[in-house]
Amino acid sequence: MNLKRTVFLCTVTLLTRYGVSIAQANYPFNELGKLETLSAKEIESSRWSIGGETLDRDYADYHAYKEYLGPLGAKRIRLQGGWAKCEQEKGVYNFEWLDKIIDDAISRRVKPWVQPSYGNPIYEGGGDAALAGGIPTSEEALKAWDKWVEALITRYKDKVLEWEIWNEPDISKKFSAVNFAAFHVRTSAIIKRIQPEARIIALGLAGLGRTEYVKSILDILKEEGKLDHFDVLTFHGYNAVPETSYAAVAKLRELLDEYNPNIELWQGENGAPTTPVGQSVGALRQFNWSETSQAKWVLRRMLGDMGNGVDVTSIFQISDMHYGKGDHMEGLNSKGLLMANPDGSIVRPKESYYAYQHAATLFSGVVEEAGTAEQESENVKVYGYTRKGKEGNALTIWRADAKPEDSMETVNHTFTVHNMQFKKPVFVNLLDGKVYELPKATYSKKGKSFTFSEIPVADWPVVIVDRSWVEL
Repeated sequence: MNLKRTVFLCTVTLLTRYGVSIAQANYPFNELGKLETLSAKEIESSRWSIGGETLDRDYADYHAYKEYLGPLGAKRIRLQGGWAKCEQEKGVYNFEWLDKIIDDAISRRVKPWVQPSYGNPIYEGGGDAALAGGIPTSEEALKAWDKWVEALITRYKDKVLEWEIWNEPDISKKFSAVNFAAFHVRTSAIIKRIQPEARIIALGLAGLGRTEYVKSILDILKEEGKLDHFDVLTFHGYNAVPETSYAAVAKLRELLDEYNPNIELWQGENGAPTTPVGQSVGALRQFNWSETSQAKWVLRRMLGDMGNGVDVTSIFQISDMHYGKGDHMEGLNSKGLLMANPDGSIVRPKESYYAYQHAATLFSGVVEEAGTAEQESENVKVYGYTRKGKEGNALTIWRADAKPEDSMETVNHTFTVHNMQFKKPVFVNLLDGKVYELPKATYSKKGKSFTFSEIPVADWPVVIVDRSWVEL
């Protein structure tokens, strides 16, 4: 592999119809046009999900952002069922708010996966309606929980197939893994009784390295003969350099294989802010961020997950959130792909919204790994793919040695890939969606191998792909 530093490529901006300026790099290739993005209605299936969390506490407004949901291209949306919002008077349920959200998402061909959570403080021992709070523990509260879960599943069993039991139980100091395993079994049994075909998602794991926590729960489920109540493991684990997650992800996969290799592994919640240090709450607030560095991070998380055996990826989340008093944190969480006012109304899409669109469109449908790449540097990531119904292959390439920044500087990269096909390769910048012709001088074929020479690579993913994949 040959790496050669280029001169600095200046940043320019593109004014979109929503008024957001998108950082661009100038490439020494002939521009062919811009990638035509697909809405969820135009995509049959994909691995891409988007977060719609915190609606149970009114920290974001679904009806303010719903018009942006379909065009984003996500095929799933993660929602929190909100026991405390549904049952504000004992024994009286109000599902109207959730009905409207679930029905609207489905109408846009986006499948909700719903989390029965959090606790409900109207019951003594009912737990907390907040992140890192307690689960219900008293006899009265547990009976009330059972009734609410039964009502929830019964109401939506014909609309929702995937249920995630709780969120980040491993960060709560109010209950143990053993306590939560019993709670999982209790809840999953209700779900399966009412909806036998339901898929059970767990754990919403906050700490990627907490394999012992996962193992202790799997051991209990195995002992009780309930491993079939664990279809998917979701993990979170926020890192400024997203690629540093994957050693731990591999260990989680190894652990799951010991119990049941059919358990899927989803990245259920991950995002980056768009604000400088101290201006956002939540994970990664200790770093300086911008719209550009967030967009790069989102692309690296999406395509890094795809290259490391993660079945579904969910970005946290579609809209900025404004957390209220009494929760785990208070203030603006600027991880949204849409900039939002304190009342939840949307200002405009951020750069990351468009970046997500480009990746979700180009890698929609059935996408599988293909070929191998000669990589002499661990800091340059090269992954190859096939896509059902498309000729040829695709390569994703980026530098992963540091947190993404605003610079558009590139490094020329020469590499060889094996057992791949490119009838007419083109170059796609996923940040702005521009598609470029690759001059014949930049690639050569020998047998079943292709060598690409002097390809400009930076700290966000670009794609070399057969022209048949791309609609302009």
